[in-house]
Amino acid sequence: MQSLRELYRIGMGPSSSHTMAPRRAAQYFLDHNQKAAAYRVTLYGSLAATGKGHFTDQAVMEVFGTDKTRIVWLKDTVLPYHANAMKFEALDAKENTLAQWTTYSVGGGALQDEGEAPAQEVYAFKNFTEIVDWATSQGRPLWTAAVESEGEEIMSYLATVWNQMQACVRRGLEHEDVLPGGLRLARKAYSFYKKALAQRPDLSRTGLLSAYALAVSEENAGRGIVVTAPTCGSCGVVAGVLYYLKYHRNVTDREIINALATAGLVGNTVKQNGSISGAEVGCQGEIGVACAMAAAAVAQLFGGTVSQIEYAAEIGLEHFLGLTCDPVMGLVQIPCIERNAIAANRAVAAAEYALYTDGQHRVSFDDVVKAMRQTGHDLPPLYKETAEGGLATLYK
Repeated sequence: MQSLRELYRIGMGPSSSHTMAPRRAAQYFLDHNQKAAAYRVTLYGSLAATGKGHFTDQAVMEVFGTDKTRIVWLKDTVLPYHANAMKFEALDAKENTLAQWTTYSVGGGALQDEGEAPAQEVYAFKNFTEIVDWATSQGRPLWTAAVESEGEEIMSYLATVWNQMQACVRRGLEHEDVLPGGLRLARKAYSFYKKALAQRPDLSRTGLLSAYALAVSEENAGRGIVVTAPTCGSCGVVAGVLYYLKYHRNVTDREIINALATAGLVGNTVKQNGSISGAEVGCQGEIGVACAMAAAAVAQLFGGTVSQIEYAAEIGLEHFLGLTCDPVMGLVQIPCIERNAIAANRAVAAAEYALYTDGQHRVSFDDVVKAMRQTGHDLPPLYKETAEGGLATLYK
């Protein structure tokens, strides 16, 4: 498994695969081809199908310059390696190609060329069962597997991640404007927050969890700076849940940073053995995985055993199996923003359910990851981030 730095990325929304990764790719290509007169960027498959809704063209043109960039949209052409493909060409004054590069956005903001080895693996563990077995045999908390594999410096990075998450929640709670993109969808986080504060404390949890998750996912939809957890489209779940726990359940920053490590191990397992790409497996790979990550974090922060934490993650993902990715108008707004709020609440419920048990269960988290991957491959392409099925076609 790769470093948690590859999972928790800090960058601009609204999509890790359709905005963050193309921006990174464009910057890399520009750095190596600065003398070109113009640039042509061809977007294929899912990138082309929902690229305008995800502001892919804007992200690329902000790097190359609007007057020097030509975007070619080929949504009906899907390259075999991955649904999110893009080709960059550097052109001279006569539009002759000086250099070209084809790369793929494989989820969570990561880029990979066909045939290229993934980023260096720093974990010896191949699945979550191995992490659980290691922690149990060593008598150590799950989160220490991150320190064992990456050193103490990974905790400093997670502290930076946590600071970014908190700042994002606060920014989101301050805004009441309309989100960009054409749906004219009003932000709801501020309203949820104020209504929740007016409730009795024992009745406010749903509203507060929703408000914090909405704040982050609305910031993402507004092209704000967010942390992928595991993606931009699902960035409100982990951040919203942890913010609630700090400010309403007296959880310390140190405890939250440890929980972020555990949540990261959950997300890394799916990234290794399944997928976190909505274009590849649907929204189960984004919202479902985010719910599993948050559920594991909550179970740890509520004092759960290693087996109860693993069970919480399993519950969090299992009940999102088959979830389609069908963004209306290709925007990360409907149903994406609302899904963040629902998943945040479900994550806490999943953790509480696991904590009521002794942690023993028949289906392991790794089994659910295998089921998710197979389910994602069986889903027709129109239900995987192309905005050609489901709600995207029914809502006008």
